[in-house]
Amino acid sequence: MVTNLPTELLRSFVAIVDSGSMLRATERVFVTQSALSLQMKRLEETVLTPLFHREGRRLVLTPAGQTLLPRAREILALNDRAVVALTGDALAGPARVGLVQDFAETLLSGVLARFAQLNPDTQLQVRVAGSPELLGLLEADRLDVVLCMGAADDPRAARVVPMAWHGDAALAESDVLPVAILESPCRFRDAALAALERDGRPFRVALETPSLSALRAAVQAGLAVTCRTALFLPERAPLASNHLPSLPDVAYVQRINDTPHASIVKLGQLIHAAALDL
Repeated sequence: MVTNLPTELLRSFVAIVDSGSMLRATERVFVTQSALSLQMKRLEETVLTPLFHREGRRLVLTPAGQTLLPRAREILALNDRAVVALTGDALAGPARVGLVQDFAETLLSGVLARFAQLNPDTQLQVRVAGSPELLGLLEADRLDVVLCMGAADDPRAARVVPMAWHGDAALAESDVLPVAILESPCRFRDAALAALERDGRPFRVALETPSLSALRAAVQAGLAVTCRTALFLPERAPLASNHLPSLPDVAYVQRINDTPHASIVKLGQLIHAAALDL
C-alpha cells in the first residue's frame, strides 16, 4: 500500500528545521504551536518513525528526520512549481532584491537560494548597498523588495534590535577610544559618533571604510571598536557598556514596491519571516 505524505505536514516539518524551533516555525506556516505539534505527530505516525528528539530545549532531527528533510524539500519544490505552472503565475523578468551588507550572506544562502530553487526560470538580481541607496532604487522602480536598516519607530519594521559596541574589551578602557566606522551615510556611524559626543567620551576615528568586511576585519584584529547589531560578530558577545555610551535601537525594515507580482509578494513574505529570525 502506497503511503501519501501530505504537503502541509512536510511544509511544517521543513519550517521547524529551518527556523530552529516550533515557536518560530509558527510565524512561517501560520498555525498555532499546539497545531504544529499535532501536525508533527501525524507526520511521524504516517512514516512510522520519530523525526525529532529533544536535547535540552532544542529539537534535533533523528536519522529518519535527516533522511526525510532533503526529500521533503524536493516534494515541496515540485508542488510549488506545479501550482505556478497551472495558475500561469510565473514571474516575467528578474526578481530584483536590495540588501544591506549585514543581511547579504545570511539571506543569499537561505531565503534567496530557496526562492531560486522554487523559481528556476526567474533570474535573481541582488544589489548590496546602504539603506538610503536601496530605498532610492526602490522608489525609482529599480528594485522589487528591500531589506535595510531603519529607525526603531518605523511602522514597517520587521524587527527592532539594539545597537551594540563590538571590539576588544581593553580598547573600551582607552583614554582615547579608537573607533571604526563606515563611510557616510550610515545609521550606525551617526549613532556611534552622536553617542560619544553626547557623553563627552574622547575618541579618534582609526578606520573609515565603505566595506563591512574591512570594518569587521579591523575590529577582529583589535584595531578599533565599532557600533553594529549582534549580526556583526555573531560568534562574539558585544562589549559591556561600562566604559562606553549607550546606543539607540535600530529596525530591520522590509519594503516592497507598490505594484508587486505575486511571486514578489511571496519573496517579500519569505524575507520578512527570515528577518524575524536574524
